[in-house]
Amino acid sequence: MELEKEALPLAVVVMGVSGCGKSSVGAGIAARNGMPFLEGDQLHPACNVEKMAKGIPLTDADRLPWLDRIGEEIKTAQQASQGLVISCSALKKTYRDRLRQAAGGRLAFVFLEGTRDLLLSRMQARQGHFMPTSLLDSQLQTLEPPTGEAGVVTVAIDMALDDMVALACEGLRSAAVKGGFHAG
Repeated sequence: MELEKEALPLAVVVMGVSGCGKSSVGAGIAARNGMPFLEGDQLHPACNVEKMAKGIPLTDADRLPWLDRIGEEIKTAQQASQGLVISCSALKKTYRDRLRQAAGGRLAFVFLEGTRDLLLSRMQARQGHFMPTSLLDSQLQTLEPPTGEAGVVTVAIDMALDDMVALACEGLRSAAVKGGFHAG
């Protein structure tokens, strides 16, 4: 079932650790709702990609310019009254709050949650990605799950992609109807 566009938040950040399916789920949400999808990893400065490719975890100082670029993309889309779905790990509450502040309007998060074993198997199966499996544990240690935060839909990753996308869209629609995605 298609979401009613007026019920959608203007921006959706699909979040979680590496290997959870942010790009696939984000692209699916965007396609179902006629919204553009932006791969957040493409906004990383080259020095960040190089660090991660070498197995060096990013610091807050590394992530802040990247988060600001994502925030700018969200702000630009909202100023143009366009929806946007973007992938971003958004591992810490402070990162999510930074994105909420940049959005200055309606912003939702879809948190893709899974076990370490499932995440590791997915990371090992993908081809040509810069993120080594060795960084999974540092990401899991950094992750502050968004439990209890407003405007967050949590989806388990232990199901088929189409089912994950459908659950995410249903959660977004339900929460938008309740008015849960207004920043404030």
